[in-house]
Amino acid sequence: MTASGCIALLIGVLLVGAGIGFLSGRAATRRARSRSTELTVADLVQRVVHSSHNGVAVINRFGAVVVHNPRSVELGFVRDNRPDLRAEKAAEQAIATGEPVEVDLTPLDHRAGRQPQAVLAEVRPLGDGFAVVDAADQSEAVRLEATRRDFVANVSHELKTPVGALALLAEAVLDAVDDPVEVRRFSGKILREATRLGTLVTELIELSRLTGAEALPELEVLEVDDVVDEALGRSRLAAESAGIEITVDQPSGLLVDGDRTLLVTALTNLIDNAISYSGPDSPVSISRRFADGTVEIAVTDRGIGIAPEHQQRVFERFYRADPARSRATGGTGLGLAIVKHVAANHGGEVRLWSKPGTGSTFTLRIPAHRAAEGAPSVTPEDPAPLAVVESGGIS
Repeated sequence: MTASGCIALLIGVLLVGAGIGFLSGRAATRRARSRSTELTVADLVQRVVHSSHNGVAVINRFGAVVVHNPRSVELGFVRDNRPDLRAEKAAEQAIATGEPVEVDLTPLDHRAGRQPQAVLAEVRPLGDGFAVVDAADQSEAVRLEATRRDFVANVSHELKTPVGALALLAEAVLDAVDDPVEVRRFSGKILREATRLGTLVTELIELSRLTGAEALPELEVLEVDDVVDEALGRSRLAAESAGIEITVDQPSGLLVDGDRTLLVTALTNLIDNAISYSGPDSPVSISRRFADGTVEIAVTDRGIGIAPEHQQRVFERFYRADPARSRATGGTGLGLAIVKHVAANHGGEVRLWSKPGTGSTFTLRIPAHRAAEGAPSVTPEDPAPLAVVESGGIS
């Protein structure tokens, strides 16, 4: 073979080798890339654990945490990769018996910030000396159950009082059957207690509807002035009896989308509340204005006021800042709770300003109807003239 033939053969061998090497390199790259994007079962399990809304931790027979998710730390039963002692004991029992164990892992300490009030867990054996702790935050369910118990207890107490009074008064009427004066006196008391009982039942039904699953009927466009006038009409008798003078600003022409009956009920409750906590000849005022897309209806009294420690609780069911006055006026303790829920169901709120010895202002805030967004607002610097309502009538 000549020298030129040998050189050609060598070049050919080199080219073939380079081609084989190139193809092998590409195949290896593809295999490596495939391996890098391929998920294993362990990877998927890890993702499931970390995405769980429950707190999950795997504990071995020595009490060590093998795997856990961030939620287990938030719920407080895993800290510094160590399990809560209650979870550790439950895991030991589950591993030893091979049976699931339920355990309460509610935090025992009081750390700063919001923390769960009830954490319940099930510890299940996994075999080979491992157990999994599956814990859920049951705080909301516990709070709802506590609220339900309190509500039932309060309703039972509130109903028992007028029912018991009716029974005693009926006996008194029977004993005084030959005395017309006493019969008339006891009959008047029976009427008052029956009225109180009827009001309580009506407000309980209304509050149940507002806080239950029943949706509000289709909202209609309402004139705020009509709502105010109707609420004043309902409160006329109470104002006359208490000798209270009510002042009202001029008609506003404001509109809201709402349920007429509910809004009138809420405003009536605010007016009655102002009358009940005001002394004779003490003024009560009602004002309306438009502000930031919201219609505000404010009811102001010059009564005894509400102490700061009571102001956050006056909207709770059956809560009374002054129980003695509530009994004297026949209050049920549900009026302001109804106002709060009516406002919330209309996408609004109710605000309170009060100072003991000065008086209180309750402001019902409801989103304005779109057509009213350009309406002028009544500001403290430019108040509208007041019309006087004497003995429940508008002048």
